[in-house]
Amino acid sequence: MRLLVLFLGLFFINLTTFAQTNENPAVWTHEVHKLSDTEYELVFKGKIMDGWHVYSQYTAEGGSLPSEFSFEEVGEDYELIGKTEESETIKEYSDIFEVEETFFKKEAIFTQKIKLLDPEVNQISVNLFYQICKEVCIPADELFQISLDGSGFVAEETSLDERSVALGESLKLDLKNKNLLNQNGVSDSEGKSNLWVIFGLGFIGGLIALLTPCVFPMIPLTVSFFTKQTQNKSKGIGNALLYGFFIVLIYFLLSLPFHLFNSVDSQILNTIATNIWLNVFFFVIFVFFAFSFFGYYELTLPSSWANKMDSASSKVGGGLGVFFMALTLAIVSFSCTGPILGGLLGSTTLAEGNVATNLTSGMVGFGLALALPFALFAMFPAWLNSLPKSGGWMTTVKVVLGFLELALAFKFLSNADLVGNWGIFKREIFVVIWVVLFVLMTLYLFGIFRFPHDGPRKNLSPARKIVGLLSFAFSVYLILGLFNFTQLKLLSGFPPPSFYSVVETESDCPLGLDCFKDFEEGVAYAQEVNKPILLDFTGWACVNCRKMEENVWSDPDIYPIIKEDYVLISLYVDDRKELPEAQQFDFKYDSGRVKAIETIGQKWGTFQTINFNAASQPYYVLLSPNLEILNEAVQYVDIETYEKWLKSGLEKHHLSMNK
Repeated sequence: MRLLVLFLGLFFINLTTFAQTNENPAVWTHEVHKLSDTEYELVFKGKIMDGWHVYSQYTAEGGSLPSEFSFEEVGEDYELIGKTEESETIKEYSDIFEVEETFFKKEAIFTQKIKLLDPEVNQISVNLFYQICKEVCIPADELFQISLDGSGFVAEETSLDERSVALGESLKLDLKNKNLLNQNGVSDSEGKSNLWVIFGLGFIGGLIALLTPCVFPMIPLTVSFFTKQTQNKSKGIGNALLYGFFIVLIYFLLSLPFHLFNSVDSQILNTIATNIWLNVFFFVIFVFFAFSFFGYYELTLPSSWANKMDSASSKVGGGLGVFFMALTLAIVSFSCTGPILGGLLGSTTLAEGNVATNLTSGMVGFGLALALPFALFAMFPAWLNSLPKSGGWMTTVKVVLGFLELALAFKFLSNADLVGNWGIFKREIFVVIWVVLFVLMTLYLFGIFRFPHDGPRKNLSPARKIVGLLSFAFSVYLILGLFNFTQLKLLSGFPPPSFYSVVETESDCPLGLDCFKDFEEGVAYAQEVNKPILLDFTGWACVNCRKMEENVWSDPDIYPIIKEDYVLISLYVDDRKELPEAQQFDFKYDSGRVKAIETIGQKWGTFQTINFNAASQPYYVLLSPNLEILNEAVQYVDIETYEKWLKSGLEKHHLSMNK
């Protein structure tokens, strides 16, 4: 039920994000050519934004979705002559789908001839479904209303006032050397490695779930069933392996709905991480999870579900019966695994990359960790003797997870505070809350206090003492960070930035640097001092932005370069502060869509998209004072790469000055 609530939350935010996304990557037009009194040629043209591609009607099965035309009233008012023809396409092998895909770049042209069956028909409707991809894929529909007499279908134009037109034009830059930006508009060193991090988090989560009272006692019971209740040992091992495979499959299948609804561009991550009320919603949900782990209530899926699955496994038998057994395990263990999966979902919203892909990677890791013991103990049943006995230690595991859930909950509340500019959860307050949580966890682990579902008081086990000491050490680390004896680099991205402090600071920029938060002001100063510009598209709730600032910008070789050799312009694309009324306006894209620019974040988010064809953060661009691009854009990179990138930009700036 809790996963369902989270899923619905993401579903509705996906819908609202789709309505707020930036410019449509493909703009469509159509033409009509009359061939005879009854025959016409329809031409559909799509202008595709740089870096994006649209799939052909005839791309290979098993790969991405093909384009598909639906001609309304065909067979009644008119008939099609031959197949829909296409302009030149590109073919490329997909490592993901292992097929050769066919697609268009920059422009797609489709041509279809028709013959009228009813001479009175002068208008037809055609719907085009297509998939357009860059870093993510967006399914889209385009409705063509076609007049055969050549008059066309004219949509009502939205007119803008002169002030909106002028302010909209001021957002567009006359950039020089724009070709230096690579095809995707970014160079990012994380890429696929981030999926392995999420996979690892999922795997660790699965290992922790194994130690909970909902799962651990099931291991010897299930393994014994497979090894003793079957006619021969090899069949028992085979069924146990199949059981493990089905566990992985079930958790993989749980992630698929997020792919179906992930029909927006890469801005989805920014929207999830910066939507105030969604972050508050996550906070409430994770607090709810935590107190269930503390034993104040038990949350389970309806028992009838488990009974039905168990009954189905007995009736059908064979491989299908094993599948229902695995599904029964997933249902009955939900009270322990649900909050862990919720934490995994929360981690994916804070990680860089595609939410659905991250979640799938984490779910597979989680399922694999759950499945391994069932397969391994079935193959080596003697190992069962080495398993510790079930007992109160499993309750301790749940309580520790509850404290971790609470810590993650306050990260989401901090995001809401930062984006909403509430000024409540400053850096020191956030750290104090974490100190309190981990001190309480330490006291619990050393038996100072107990929760309702704890058993009789016993001597502390060595493992509990070790975890207690680690919790105490982490509490001390947090306290040292609170008084600035350490920079808390291990937590980069989690606490609010250092300048978001209860103590007044000289600068409201990262690391005390001088920065401008208005592009025009920053450019004017750069021209005055003749220094290149480091343009920083960032966000209050951007985890990787904080990691870059605290781990990379703080490096002793990089910090002085930014401080002394560049003019830093930091533009916060998630800033929800309203612009002064005189600066609010409507921006009209080339496609005719109009977007209201009412907040600082909307202004700089639109500015980033129309000038750099990018929508994610962090995003760094080097510019000369006369707006010449000095190097390719970068996102999340390591210290060495960032230093070379900054120095290369300086060299190019100095060369251009000496010409």
